[in-house]
Amino acid sequence: MAAVNGAQLMARSLKEQGVDYLFGIVGFPVQGFAAEAQRAGITYVGMRNEQAASYAAHAAGYLTGRPQGCLTVSGPGVIHAFAGLANAKQNCWPMILIGGASPVYQNGMGGFQEERQVELAAPYCKYAHAIEHVHRIPYYVNQAVRHSLYGRPGPVYLDFPDDIIRGECDEDEVIEAAAVPEPPRTQADPDAVEAALSALESAERPLVVVGKGMAWSRAEDEIREFIERTQLPFLNSPMGKGTMPDDDPLSVGAARSTALREADLVFLMGARLNWIMHYGLPPRFNKDVRIIQLDIEPEEIGANVPAEVALVGDGKAVVGQLNRALDNRQWFYPSETPWRAVLQEKAQANMEAVQPMMDDDSVPTNYYRAFKDIVDWLPHDAIIIGEGANTMDIGRTQMPNRLARHRLDAGTYGTMGVGLGFAVAAAVTNPDKPIVSVQGDSAFGFTGMELETMVRYNLPVKMIVLNNGGIGGGVHPLKEGQTLPPGNLTYGARYEGMLEALGGKGFYVEDPKDLRAALDEAMAYNGPTLINVPLNPRAGRKPQQFGWLTT
Repeated sequence: MAAVNGAQLMARSLKEQGVDYLFGIVGFPVQGFAAEAQRAGITYVGMRNEQAASYAAHAAGYLTGRPQGCLTVSGPGVIHAFAGLANAKQNCWPMILIGGASPVYQNGMGGFQEERQVELAAPYCKYAHAIEHVHRIPYYVNQAVRHSLYGRPGPVYLDFPDDIIRGECDEDEVIEAAAVPEPPRTQADPDAVEAALSALESAERPLVVVGKGMAWSRAEDEIREFIERTQLPFLNSPMGKGTMPDDDPLSVGAARSTALREADLVFLMGARLNWIMHYGLPPRFNKDVRIIQLDIEPEEIGANVPAEVALVGDGKAVVGQLNRALDNRQWFYPSETPWRAVLQEKAQANMEAVQPMMDDDSVPTNYYRAFKDIVDWLPHDAIIIGEGANTMDIGRTQMPNRLARHRLDAGTYGTMGVGLGFAVAAAVTNPDKPIVSVQGDSAFGFTGMELETMVRYNLPVKMIVLNNGGIGGGVHPLKEGQTLPPGNLTYGARYEGMLEALGGKGFYVEDPKDLRAALDEAMAYNGPTLINVPLNPRAGRKPQQFGWLTT
């Protein structure tokens, strides 16, 4: 019987399990494995930093619906990729981190880059294991994919030692493993489905919150049917955006704070009452708010606020149950109610509050003026990556999404530095779609060398850096002798020149009247582009009633 080595068997096993993309950095001991992955039909993308590679891997997992891979060298390489594991765990996105390791026979001897990788990875994973025998590789890959994909999705880790990578076994010794099928779509208790609809009928000020869990479950068709039939006002979470179109007449995104604060019943669809949703607590929520909660994870039910109705199951399946149950009910939320009037009035007031900033042609410009042109220019099917403090927060309110899984940002963990890794993943997995990354200058700096990755693979990512010369806000100009503040960055730094030097196309746009022309030229360019827009360093958001972390 023919012999097979560990690198070949790992590549074959990953491909059989639906792992089509591998993002990483090669070196000892994984060089040979990366080449075998390519021969097996896996797309390998060589990145410039393991953090960015791990961010790309779990974004690719979210976008494709199957866990995708990150490959690192041993020791420091694995440690660097833990940032992606942690972010994937908090975002509930699938990925497989494959870490090279020193040979098993050198364990404890102080081998090159020897580290307790499995032990250290475990807290950030659903599953972490070392591969001890070549012939069991398919088994471990099956285990990793199944844990990553089933239930609440998340990251997993496989330790791949040098002597296992190079080791051989006969093909007839290989313990084969079946391909992991798509996760079972579990349904909720039918009595709970009826209870949820009855609760919605009894509410005076209902609100549906659509989270990224529903985007993950591919539930957009079911949710759109549900909202159309019930006519309930809804709010998309930051990465739930597009599951229901942001420009739908029933969206209350423009009155978010009022909707959350005054709703008497909130239906959480695949969203969590964590910091993004202010924990469901006063003053950001009604102290007597009633909660209907749909989640695939039973332990999430009742977190921070007790749930009146629990719908435990897969989002697509459960909303399908709700729609079938509606066949027996002739109910929808009326088109004219005091609640709708309050939300419409607040949305109009918010639009009027930002309009003067949108119309301000002063130089340097402000966020809202820049976003005015960006929004008019954005293609309907663009995958939007948002990152930065004000840049991301304001961008969420200004840049609409109409399609599910077309918004990626810092997410549940609030991780800065994910943007360019996410952009690479989006471009690689969706080569037929426009990829638009809008970042602050601080966020851009975390992984700016991934510009070279984009040029090397000719990924036509359209990047816009809103540059205020600081973390949060700049302090330009400094007075003579003034100590450089901790959050200050170089105001007006020519980030577009970095991309130009690497072979892409850059633009520096000082006057907002020139922005639209630059955006059009960037979109027409067949390759990566970066538009650097210096902002007024003190430009910010419209006045907020509550601080950003107010409960």
